[in-house]
Amino acid sequence: MSKTLPTGFLWGNSVSSMQTEGAWNEGGKGMSVYDIREASEFASDWKVATDSYHRYHEDFDLMQDLGMNCYRFQIAWSRVCPQGDGEFNEEGIAFYDRFIDDLLARGIEPMVCLYHFDMPLALAEQYNGFADRHVQDAFVRYGKKMIDCFGSRVKYWLTFNEQNIYHMPGAFQVGGYLNGEKTLRELYQIQHHVMMSHVLLTHYLHETQPGQLMGGMLAHQLIYPATCKPRDVFCATQYDEFLNQNLLRVYAGQGYSPEVLAVVDREGFRDIYREDDLAQIARVKNDFMAFSYYASKTLDSDAISPDTPVNYYLQQGDKANPYLEATEWGWQIDPLGFRAIITRYYNDWRLPVFPIENGIGVIEEWDGVNPVDDEYRIAYHRDHIQAMQDAIFEDGAQVIGYLGWGLIDILSSQGDMRKRYGVVYVNRENHDLKDMKRVPKKSYRWLQQVIRSNGRDM
Repeated sequence: MSKTLPTGFLWGNSVSSMQTEGAWNEGGKGMSVYDIREASEFASDWKVATDSYHRYHEDFDLMQDLGMNCYRFQIAWSRVCPQGDGEFNEEGIAFYDRFIDDLLARGIEPMVCLYHFDMPLALAEQYNGFADRHVQDAFVRYGKKMIDCFGSRVKYWLTFNEQNIYHMPGAFQVGGYLNGEKTLRELYQIQHHVMMSHVLLTHYLHETQPGQLMGGMLAHQLIYPATCKPRDVFCATQYDEFLNQNLLRVYAGQGYSPEVLAVVDREGFRDIYREDDLAQIARVKNDFMAFSYYASKTLDSDAISPDTPVNYYLQQGDKANPYLEATEWGWQIDPLGFRAIITRYYNDWRLPVFPIENGIGVIEEWDGVNPVDDEYRIAYHRDHIQAMQDAIFEDGAQVIGYLGWGLIDILSSQGDMRKRYGVVYVNRENHDLKDMKRVPKKSYRWLQQVIRSNGRDM
């Protein structure tokens, strides 16, 4: 077997709109749920982010200099449809039209994600987000419009960032849910409406843009049992089925997991799942399997009470793994886990695998003169890229590319600018925007060398 990554292997980075764009009230953009979140001690507001709405050309030039040939970005729903299901905003659509053309002009393959947690505020306030089927219908309408606008130029598509989060308690935060008791029934409503949105847009892309590719994406939950005690192993296996395999089965054309549907029946939730929904799901097939991965987790069944729904196991049973080092944020570094996920995806589903988020968040400061010395970031990416290559060359997996998270510093998912993932430092803090100058770190030249050698020189 060749030890050389294929020509055309995709190297790049991933971002969301609310963590990068800023311009929250410009260009006809409507309000999203993030626009009303206030700053706190360790979190910025979301109004400026890294100002990529105005400065994305600088970032694209850095990507081109690095040798990147892929950029996964998000279209902000409320920028192109201010109310979520009303009139479309032509100025917002024109922005992404230029954005895509400017990527292509630099030889960078655009990858579009349609939703990354920033529900249009009007839909959140009126319908409580994806808890209501009306929002599913509104999202499908928006997604079809974006496919119509950009489908001829964009090969790689995602509907939802980290779709299995809508099967976890975090669904209420990321699904536009503002008011209610956060019941288990509502959780199953949200996850099904999100899945139906994904399924219907997958069908639409395949019908209207032959040759363009839709992926399903997880925040893959790699969960080890805390011990070899049978209940630890059983609970870890259950969690994997509900939070990983259930979605992967749908993406691969198998429909929902029988184990999950057994819970649906037992809880009396079957009315959520319409017969025509299940018929649509039965004929879906994604083109690639995508996932984010930063760290693995360990599950202690002793901490899980017997009546706890599987979706909530990690809230009670999360335990530190004594065999792994952790970042200052408590995320345990596990490159071998990265290899295990890639290998299993390809073994199980025989669809191309695409890891599209991977990185290490660290508190960093720039002295104003010298590049940030981030050897730890070089080590993290080296170990994970090597693990990916082991999955390819030793285990036989087919992998499309490798996208890091951020790689040009952006706000963290909680709005904290202290948590930096980039090989490029952005000169701003949580409450001081400074000049937002882009400054390459030590890892920048290393990553440039890796990409230009197509993974050979690490």
